[in-house]
Amino acid sequence: MSHVRTIETIEGMKLETAANRDGDLSRLRARDAATWEALFDRMYPRMLAYAERRVGSREDARDAVSETFARMVKSLDGLTQPDVTPDGWCFGILHHVVADVQRRMYRRRKGIPAEIRADGEVADALVLADEHRVVRAAFAQLSPRDRDVLELRVIAGLCAEEVALILSMRPGAVRMAQARALERLRAEIKIEGITP
Repeated sequence: MSHVRTIETIEGMKLETAANRDGDLSRLRARDAATWEALFDRMYPRMLAYAERRVGSREDARDAVSETFARMVKSLDGLTQPDVTPDGWCFGILHHVVADVQRRMYRRRKGIPAEIRADGEVADALVLADEHRVVRAAFAQLSPRDRDVLELRVIAGLCAEEVALILSMRPGAVRMAQARALERLRAEIKIEGITP
């Protein structure tokens, strides 16, 4: 069960999002198994990518996403924000779960392993590993707000309105912050030695 979004205007997209949101949320509240399964299938890969980037390991990321779904089930009846979409709701909770995981990691002084998976020949793997290192180093130089905006908009694929709800910003401010964060990231990557 998927919702195709082929609306060409911003106003139309808001209307369709609202219609999907209301229907999806009512089916989720009714504990409809097919709706939960569709939400899981659609969101899990995006949520895992976001969590893995934030916590550094696939195992910790899987745990964070699992905890997120558990919290979603517990908090579903309290979901009353009129503008929240299921995608925004998922990432809003995941954002908090990841912050909890990061705090626990910091308290334990646990190092974040650098996991780089590359296919192909050794030379290709080395080049890819070096590019990953450069991008990660450049990304680490950004402010926490810049990292949040880029991870939610680019990695998680949320719209500006959803990110605005999660980060307590206005949608226009999210778009502006994204543009500025990308400029800063490009500058950092150039400093690290790769021309984007």
